[in-house]
This record gives sequence, structure tokens and C-alpha cells, in this order.
Amino acid sequence: MTLFFADLVVRTDEARRAFETHPVVLDAVAKGMTLERYRRLLLELYHVVWHFNPVSAAAASRLPDSHRQVRYFLYEHMHEESGHEEWVRNDLEAVGVMPSDTEAHEPSPYTRALVGYNYWAAERRHPCSVLGMLYTLEVIASVYGGPFAAAITEALLLEGERGVSFINSHATMDAEHMAVLRKILNTLHDEPAREAVVESALLNFHHFTRIIETV
Repeated sequence: MTLFFADLVVRTDEARRAFETHPVVLDAVAKGMTLERYRRLLLELYHVVWHFNPVSAAAASRLPDSHRQVRYFLYEHMHEESGHEEWVRNDLEAVGVMPSDTEAHEPSPYTRALVGYNYWAAERRHPCSVLGMLYTLEVIASVYGGPFAAAITEALLLEGERGVSFINSHATMDAEHMAVLRKILNTLHDEPAREAVVESALLNFHHFTRIIETV
């Protein structure tokens, strides 16, 4: 049987390319963003990151012992990701958005669609769907996070990691996480779990592209 990670990469390649070749994404990676647009992006990311662990917990609670390796992986991953929404909040404060404004921000329809789909998929579709969310977010962070953080730092004249700590750190962290995720994905041999992961990755790439496009 083909290793699932390789199959996932091939089957979601078009969705990934749609993200990376989108004019807004290309422009942001090359030139950064205006201060207002970057603030809006971080405000949307705050909600994506805030819901990351609750979605993972919902999936972990439904995983049967036949997928215990995924459940144990999620336990460890949730521990590593705990509190990362505070990194986004700190970056927002560094670019002039007060914590009260961050908490009061209503996420965009596309952010709600992404988060809502991930909860639904974890609870109703298949709990292994969460791995599609992880794959998408880690591909985006590890491949595009570093160049984007550098472009933002230059465009907004930021000092060091001030204002880009979340994006910059995840560019390195998620490259390491991807190696672990690859091993977990290759433990999936049943078709329902594999199909749920592919569907989830496709939807997450689509919704994340819309988020970037509209900030």
C-alpha cells in the first residue's frame, strides 16, 4: 500500500498551489503588508490559533483505540501548542492593537468557516480529519512563514521579532513538526480516515486562502 503522506501531498497539491500562487499571497511574501492589513491578518489568526487546541481535543476524544497513535500524538501536540494564541496577542499589541480590541474582534466569515468546518469534521466527519488541518497549517507556516515574516519586518520597519514572533517561530517549529506528522500520517491505512484527512486539507487550504485574500 502506498505511504499515505506521499498520496496526501499529490492529492492536495492543486489546493496548495492555489494558495501559494494567489496574487495576494505572492505580493505579501514579496513586499509584506500595510500596517492595517497586517493587523487584520493577525486578528484573524488569533481566532484560528485560539481554536486549534479545542478542535484537536474534540478529535482526540473521539479517536478509537484503533487510532490510539493519533490520539497520543494529539495529546503531545496540544501541549506544545498551548498558549500560542498569546504569542499572536503579543504581536498584535506590538503593532498597536490593544488586548481588549483583540478580544472584541469578530472573525471574518472565512475564519468562521474554517474553524466551524474543523469542529464539524472532528466531531461528525471523522476524528482523523484534524490531521488535514494540521498538515495545511504546518505547510503554510513552514514553507511561507519565514519569507512572510521577513517581508513584514522590512515593510513595517519592525525590530527583531517584535510583531512577528508567532509567524517567525512557527516557520522553524512547524518544519520540525512536519517530520513527526509525516510519520503519523503514514500509520493511517483505512480508507475512511485517509479520505477524511484529504478532504480536510483541501477545505483548510481553500478557507485559509480566502482569509488571506480578504484581509
